Amino acid sequence: MSRLMVLLAAVCFGTTGTAQALGPDGLEPTGVGAARILVGGALLLVVGGAAVRHLPRTPLLIAAAAVATYQLSFFAAVADTGVAVGTIVAIGSGPAFAGALEWLVTKAVPTRAWAAATALSCAGVAILATSGSDATLSPLGVGLALLAGASYATYTLAAKQMVAAHAPETVMAGAFGLGAVLLLPVLALHHDGLTQPGGIVLALFLGIVPTALAYVLFARGLKQISAAETATLTLAEPLTATVLGVIVLGESFAPLGAALILAGLLVLAAPEVRRTATVPA
Repeated sequence: MSRLMVLLAAVCFGTTGTAQALGPDGLEPTGVGAARILVGGALLLVVGGAAVRHLPRTPLLIAAAAVATYQLSFFAAVADTGVAVGTIVAIGSGPAFAGALEWLVTKAVPTRAWAAATALSCAGVAILATSGSDATLSPLGVGLALLAGASYATYTLAAKQMVAAHAPETVMAGAFGLGAVLLLPVLALHHDGLTQPGGIVLALFLGIVPTALAYVLFARGLKQISAAETATLTLAEPLTATVLGVIVLGESFAPLGAALILAGLLVLAAPEVRRTATVPA
């Protein structure tokens, strides 16, 4: 069930790019990202904000800084090197960063299942990144996308430490509420178009579905599985984004890349399936 919740969260995450593509023209990407976190953070504070003051300060600050850094670096990467490459490099690098950070901080060596799943899935996202994309590969854009992947991994590990002793909703409320505060100056500078009806609808959708709902599911799953496995499972995000791009936006599609991502997810899910099968009914 924990892996299913993370997968559902990844599907929600994967709607972000299509929603932005269908939104009003002329919006600043960094402003959209800041508005997304403001709406999502506010909702999460309503749901789980009562106990935020009990969260440990250092992991909370790290998680909030990582949330803010991810938004800025991710949307800057997308603007510089294109939606497909920016998204896939950012999300595809997350599992490698998460496994390395978890190994460095907690001395927990990633499992062989994680290593195999990550290798398959990263091969898949590499194919998606280089197949059918018209974006120019910019070293700066790729570097920003890698920074986004490292930020996401850092957030995952910090959140993992907090959900061990606190409710997932409280952890998400703290990280995104404080992250929203950090991003307020960005929103103040890049809010053009977001006060129009289309911009408001886009901000509300992004704040509710791929932020508040998705991260509650994400945190509930994270409470039961490792940060490295969680980051690998969220590779379903680029798969979802690719499928939506094909169906809704008419973009090109790389079947081999999608198949490798699915294979990685199946490899990671197999140990839990075997454990479940051995438990008496």
